[in-house]
Amino acid sequence: MTIECATSRATSPRLEEGIVTYDFEVSDEIPASPGDIYAAWMSSEGHTSMTGAAAHVGPAVGDDFDAWDGYIHGTTLELESAHRIVQSWRSSQFTDDDDDSRVEVLLDGNDDATLVTVRHGNVPSDHRGYEDAG
Repeated sequence: MTIECATSRATSPRLEEGIVTYDFEVSDEIPASPGDIYAAWMSSEGHTSMTGAAAHVGPAVGDDFDAWDGYIHGTTLELESAHRIVQSWRSSQFTDDDDDSRVEVLLDGNDDATLVTVRHGNVPSDHRGYEDAG
């Protein structure tokens, strides 16, 4: 399954402790159930298949994950089965001064289609490529 989400964007720069960060949101309707999308996001095999790059995902709150062949890593912070996923997130390009960013995935749909909304917050301002192409 390939997911491309780009139908809605909102960007908001913020200044925290001298570091400029921004938040953005993308959403799109995917022809799959919320449960199928949730299961794919939260499994190594499913996430790898969905993105086309190697991923390792622990299925529970507190578990670590990595994606895009180790370029992205973080920890699962909150889960609501088939409805919501919240993870800390950072790439290998984040500096030691950068705090983790936060990704929240919201799933709203039925067996035929799901509106997937991804909110990504606290992204360092020099990492705008995640919004534009990530």
